[in-house]
Amino acid sequence: MHASSHYPVIVLGAGPTGLTLANLLGVYGVRTLLLERNASTVDEPRAVSIDDESLRTAQAAGLIDEILPTIVQGYGVHYYSWSGRQFARIEPQSTEYGYPKRNAFRQPVLARQLCAGLQRFPHVDALFRHELRQFTQEQDKVVLDVEHDGKRVVLSCDWLVACDGGRSGVREQLGIAMSGNTFAEKWLIVDMLDRTAPFRHTRTYCDPVRPAIRLPGPNGTVRYEFMLKEGETPEYVLDEQRFRAWIREREPLDAELPIARKVVYTFHARLAERWRQGRVLLAGDAAHLTPPFAGQGMNSGIRDVTNLAWKLQEVVHGRLGAELLDTYEAERKPHAWALIKMALLIGRYMQPKSLLGAMAAQWALKACSLYPPARDYVLQLKFKPKPRFGEGFFVPCQAPDAAVKAGQLLPQPKVELPGGRRQLLDEILGPGFAYVGWVGQPLAPEVESLVAAFGMRRVEIVPAQDDFPWPLPPAEAGRLLVRDCEGVLQKVLAEAGADALLVRPDRYVLAFLSRRVQGDAARLRELFRRHGAKIG
Repeated sequence: MHASSHYPVIVLGAGPTGLTLANLLGVYGVRTLLLERNASTVDEPRAVSIDDESLRTAQAAGLIDEILPTIVQGYGVHYYSWSGRQFARIEPQSTEYGYPKRNAFRQPVLARQLCAGLQRFPHVDALFRHELRQFTQEQDKVVLDVEHDGKRVVLSCDWLVACDGGRSGVREQLGIAMSGNTFAEKWLIVDMLDRTAPFRHTRTYCDPVRPAIRLPGPNGTVRYEFMLKEGETPEYVLDEQRFRAWIREREPLDAELPIARKVVYTFHARLAERWRQGRVLLAGDAAHLTPPFAGQGMNSGIRDVTNLAWKLQEVVHGRLGAELLDTYEAERKPHAWALIKMALLIGRYMQPKSLLGAMAAQWALKACSLYPPARDYVLQLKFKPKPRFGEGFFVPCQAPDAAVKAGQLLPQPKVELPGGRRQLLDEILGPGFAYVGWVGQPLAPEVESLVAAFGMRRVEIVPAQDDFPWPLPPAEAGRLLVRDCEGVLQKVLAEAGADALLVRPDRYVLAFLSRRVQGDAARLRELFRRHGAKIG
């Protein structure tokens, strides 16, 4: 590569957020440059939990077969009182989006897998040991002044996405403030290797004397987290003899394990006041800082770029206007904040300030577990805020009581192909927009023109109770026939009072369509026109 190279998109930062974005842009065919100031991807096990939505994104990026064998799928959390007795547990069993809700992973392994995934794309470049010094925005581009091994490199792009972490230099140069709180409580993290204790679930010790967490991971790893008391210094708690004694109290088999990492951290609950300024966008920790108690920090960053990648594609390829990028913050920011609030609520249980407070919180959770609907709400992690938008690029749902509305992530059941093979829905939908409707149903002319203009895949579904039509209709390019063998899509359409739906590339419902409701197709067409689509 030579100086003054220009890219449609430059991604700054090779953490999980930036690497995921670069892979998605690779899938979408967008010429992209990833810049990272360090010599390689991170070798520290920072995040340890990856959720079902992030695994669905890995599926979209074409890397799920590499990632699944290296994680622990479907772990739960067991809560213990100050006396060491278990008083609650969360073990979600549902796979609404195609994968278990909670999974343990090693961040260095994931980062290497994501980095290796970029080699599939000749139109995606990755440059390490390249540090951004400053940038300027012009009317039609962003110009970056980059340093590489003491030499200056000038680059430019149409769009710069800053995935450069909680201390984002890009955010600082833009003068974007962070609102929210930084908390006084500090925690010690100890990552260890070669565990022999087989218990696979997280143990959370809600002990006012010393709140603690034990998180088993893949390949014999285990993490301990201990809350520091007021006045305790990092030097005091990082003393190996001291924290090994704390570990011995929780699990004697872990006490003498080799140490991979030990660090003291402070947690934050903060949001950037703006996520876009001109041609620069913020994602991941640059846009929000999440307390660790719900394991959603990295996952929120992956949600950011899942939302942003397809929008960048549509803008770069000229199918939609730059105003589409304004929907990124509008859609993502409220959900990111909802997850931060959930993490803070969980944190209150995990770090009680007194024995009386611990007893009150734990008795409340015990009482809740006696009522089956409430118990299911907790055990199946239904208290986690739904991935659902209040405003953005979608046609609002006309059925407010539907479980899945427009602007919400569509479930991912398995569907059956003619011949009996079953696949996850997204493999059928393909990487772009898709139409999903009953077999043999004609499309309104307005919908037909959108399907054609955006190259939408047309997926026609057969109800679970029916066989495929015989003889099978002739195969057509961009048109697939599947059976809704689990009945999930039938339920979604029935509750919405719809005959069909359109799905965005990030698998959120774009619109429901019904032959019985006037104006569905017109509202959909107007949405695209408002965002710069040139359709007949």
